[in-house]
Amino acid sequence: MARLIDRLTAIEVRRLSEPGLYPDGGGLYLQVSPGGAKSWIYRFTLKGRARAMGLGPHHIVSLAEARNLAREARRLRHERIDPIEQRKSLQAEADLSAAQQVTFMDAARAYIDANKAAWRNDKHKAQWTATLEAYGAPIFGQTPLADIDTNLVLKALQPIWTTKSETASRVRGRIETVLDWATVRGLRTGDNPARWKGHLDKLLPAKSKVSKVEHHAALPYKEVSALIADLRKQRGAGARALEFAILTAARTGEVIGATWDEFDLEHATWTIPAARMKAKKPHRVPLSPAALAVIMARREQQIEAERTRLSLMGQVSPDDLGPQPFVFEGMRSGKGLSNMALLKVLERMGRSDLTTHGFRSTFRDWAAEMTEHRGEIVEMALAHTIAGKVEAAYRRGDLLEKRTHLMHDWAQYIVDPK
Repeated sequence: MARLIDRLTAIEVRRLSEPGLYPDGGGLYLQVSPGGAKSWIYRFTLKGRARAMGLGPHHIVSLAEARNLAREARRLRHERIDPIEQRKSLQAEADLSAAQQVTFMDAARAYIDANKAAWRNDKHKAQWTATLEAYGAPIFGQTPLADIDTNLVLKALQPIWTTKSETASRVRGRIETVLDWATVRGLRTGDNPARWKGHLDKLLPAKSKVSKVEHHAALPYKEVSALIADLRKQRGAGARALEFAILTAARTGEVIGATWDEFDLEHATWTIPAARMKAKKPHRVPLSPAALAVIMARREQQIEAERTRLSLMGQVSPDDLGPQPFVFEGMRSGKGLSNMALLKVLERMGRSDLTTHGFRSTFRDWAAEMTEHRGEIVEMALAHTIAGKVEAAYRRGDLLEKRTHLMHDWAQYIVDPK
């Protein structure tokens, strides 16, 4: 009578080569694939559902080891426990135990590396790293993710919540994001101790209750003409970049990152690509005669500087010599100005009370109080996102012609505010 269990021998297992399933008994089978690979399978039925559980390849798991694994699986099945689900659960626990040794700063660095490609610039990455290292790391930077709780998050936030409310709010959001990322990656479980709604909002006062919104310092529009006259006495790329920023009402980053291929000098327009815009949409800027004059002067200065450099090297300057890539080049060749360059110009002029961004407010105040230009034209000149979806859908043009009149009026006011 054939045996019902332990039917195979070690010699048979080595010799079998035809594809198929060879029973050892008790649900254990040797599977030979068409390619000749051999592996062990435990087949069983539980709650009316047929299942197959892999026990490992033959070259790693011997016949005796496979029988022991099948015996343990049969025991679990006898107790109405699915051995496949049991194995998954044990593996998940082991993975989580290992993952829980990952510290908060380990996770923060991994999150930053995984997402930095989608961020606008290196400054954003630097701010993430700096704030988490300054305020999160001293409290729980080396703490395993599983051990970070509400008390630790509060310990990091409370010292700066009322004194540096804007920074504190960003730190809280970044901690929450890192912990959410870690949860999705299976590095932690449970609720997020840094979440605001329904959690920290019950323990900390709202940001609006503890701080006033600080707007960028802006110059009254009636004083802009005198400032421009003083600014034009300043030398250097930084001064010209500041003048151009005021004339175009553009943001600092848009100006210092401007390259020559963005300009159509024949049609007096500057097209900023989407990658450099806050709203991630390309933006055309009409250039007034005054703004165009700044650009043309920069072009001639750069060409003359390059001609002089080549002359000193003993090379003949070509007639079609071109300027540097950046309109407002920095101290290092092939690089634009730094973010601080325009503020340094204001400091030299004794106007450290002002910010470059504040001139956008100056422009908006002038347009509202001194002109008949419609508000949406002014907002489009400032490259502000249209809030209403319906309005945005209907307004598909960029109102360039109307914005051209607006920017010409602004430049004229700067020269002659009467």
